[in-house]
Amino acid sequence: MIRFWHRGDFSKTNKYLRDVKEAARVKILEKYGERGVSALSSATPVDTGLAATSWCYKVSRDGTGSRIEFFNSDIENGFPVAIMLQYGHGTGTGGWVEGRDYINPAIQPIFDELAEEAWKEVTRV
Repeated sequence: MIRFWHRGDFSKTNKYLRDVKEAARVKILEKYGERGVSALSSATPVDTGLAATSWCYKVSRDGTGSRIEFFNSDIENGFPVAIMLQYGHGTGTGGWVEGRDYINPAIQPIFDELAEEAWKEVTRV
């Protein structure tokens, strides 16, 4: 006769596997973060080139999920240059420089690919 006793549960194992799975998802977000920075850098209008080379991203997690945030650190006179280029800005002589929508067309294909990859992951079961 063979007997088997077991005490406790598999909660630590399950937590570990959930954490590994989440880490894999974060890697996917890192991939798309890098691709987003590249797309934004390429699409940013170039004068000095500083705004184009000032893009970065951050992947963060909280209780509801994970997210990618994109930032541009080029600031002139206390105002983000990327926002001035996107929405327009006044000049020192009273004129207005019209904005140009360059962020949305650059980043939308990245978001679409990310959504497609996430959907495949969800429906893969």
